[in-house]
Amino acid sequence: MLNAIRHRGPDEEGQFIADRVAMGCRRLSIIDLADGQQPMFAAERQIAAVANAEIYNHDALRADLTAQGARFGSRCDVEVIPHLYARDGLDLARGLNGQFAFAVYDTARDRLVLGRDQTGIAPMFWARVRDGILFGSEIKALLAHPEIARKLDPAGLDQILTYPGLVSPRTMFHGVHALRPGHLLVVERGAVREEKYWDYDFPAAPMADGDEAALLDELDAALRGAVARRLVADVPVGVYISGGLDSALIAAMAHQIAPDTARHSFSITFPDCAIDEARWQAIVRDQIGSVHHQVTFSEDDILQNLRQIVVSGETALKESYNACTLVLARLVAAQGMRVVLTGEGADELFGGYVGYRLDLTRETEFCGDIEEMIEEETRARLWGDGGFFYERDYAANADLTGALLCDGLLARRAEFSTLSASPVDHAQLAGRSAFHKRSYLDLKLRLPDHLLADHSDRVAYCASVEARYPFLDPHVIDVARRIPPALMLRGGEEKYMLKALGARYLPPELWQRRKFSFVAQGSPHLLRCGQDWVMDLLAPETVRRRGVFNPETVARLRAQYESPGFDLSQTFEDDYLMIVLTTEILMDAFDLTVA
Repeated sequence: MLNAIRHRGPDEEGQFIADRVAMGCRRLSIIDLADGQQPMFAAERQIAAVANAEIYNHDALRADLTAQGARFGSRCDVEVIPHLYARDGLDLARGLNGQFAFAVYDTARDRLVLGRDQTGIAPMFWARVRDGILFGSEIKALLAHPEIARKLDPAGLDQILTYPGLVSPRTMFHGVHALRPGHLLVVERGAVREEKYWDYDFPAAPMADGDEAALLDELDAALRGAVARRLVADVPVGVYISGGLDSALIAAMAHQIAPDTARHSFSITFPDCAIDEARWQAIVRDQIGSVHHQVTFSEDDILQNLRQIVVSGETALKESYNACTLVLARLVAAQGMRVVLTGEGADELFGGYVGYRLDLTRETEFCGDIEEMIEEETRARLWGDGGFFYERDYAANADLTGALLCDGLLARRAEFSTLSASPVDHAQLAGRSAFHKRSYLDLKLRLPDHLLADHSDRVAYCASVEARYPFLDPHVIDVARRIPPALMLRGGEEKYMLKALGARYLPPELWQRRKFSFVAQGSPHLLRCGQDWVMDLLAPETVRRRGVFNPETVARLRAQYESPGFDLSQTFEDDYLMIVLTTEILMDAFDLTVA
């Protein structure tokens, strides 16, 4: 199991084995390189812990714990975890500021506690087996155990067809669960239970008008603090520069915090000038005076890396841009570096998608026809509000995607349909503004199991690189949740408050720039390349043998996508052939059959 995730920690391996538990860790050494080996212990070694984690407030926690009698054997951040459990029990995660997935074993109580950070940056998977449970940072680790059946979960596929991506606790693997962000899994006395310790808690609408200047000062201080905490390491910390506002703001703050540091920056460029952002990347590079590294992403890179991003992400995909992130992470690793700051999370917190602006003008009256009544009923079941539109008409989408499924799965779809129950807690949506409803859904359905998972954590760690996310610091989230929606979208402008903050740190051509939504080449491009292995995976006999998709529908999609002049708008349309192709790759790579 440890060998399967060696890429997440190539530096060291540690194990703790007792009568009823075996825990292991692969370490990527970043804090206290000499003495930070895991497992870590507390309470006279009665409590053992392993973690894939960065705890950014570990110094303050260590001081409090030491004052109360705790004894530490290192200055490694992860060592606070078993000591927090010794003091706080199941409340140990409430005060952690970081990105973490941990396992704590309490010998005296014969209790195992698994935890995942508040926003879902670090992954944690688990599954039941005959004599207990297995857990790991990637599903590959669990598949190394002989009792884990290699089965594709149709419910996971249905989520891919329905939402922006997977939604914890669902995965693409039958019987394998993702621990939800902000949750613990407690195993004791033969029982397994999940407990929530944190959630986004947006205020009830309506919100009073806020003091823009005061809130901007708060946001400035919170984000600077978040960046400063994430620059602490015993190895160099680099920055991604995409050319957009979010990464530029992080890079500029990092430079102001440590202006004498020879900061390394990394970016990806494209031969196609329509999507290349090298011009804006150069502005940031010159402003911060970084040691800059860039790599050009060619069209061939998608084909060369498609299988790897599926294997790394352990999921089917709708887009291929994860290949860009993988190439970028390899660039970081090629410079001998292992930590990099990224701007992920800003769009979901500060209204960076077009849906936030459309909510300002969207009509809420219903026309009363049967299709609209069905959609209203579906939205009420999913979001607790039949009048709130998120992403698409879901009942109509189910009819459309049903044609993709083979006859056997289509006949069973009621058993695994993701529309049968809500994937989120209605109580966190009730009484909130449309802005905060959309933000909550983006933070739950788009961010953790897609943008932070297959697009970020999994491809970064594939190259043994740790990405850090200042926008997802709890202090930044706390400020963001208190900013009235009218300020977030002042004058109908997306991310108004971040642009106002950008004006303090960046030249106007960066913070005034309209949001650029990059999309990588989709399946129509792959078809035009005519690669034999792509054609083989989409061939009717292959599709029929897998028993997931309808070969006639796939053939019709191929004909449509290959037709002259066909163009797929990935911003507004799902790339169904990409889902088919990557599902086939997933099943082939992991030797899966349909559950």
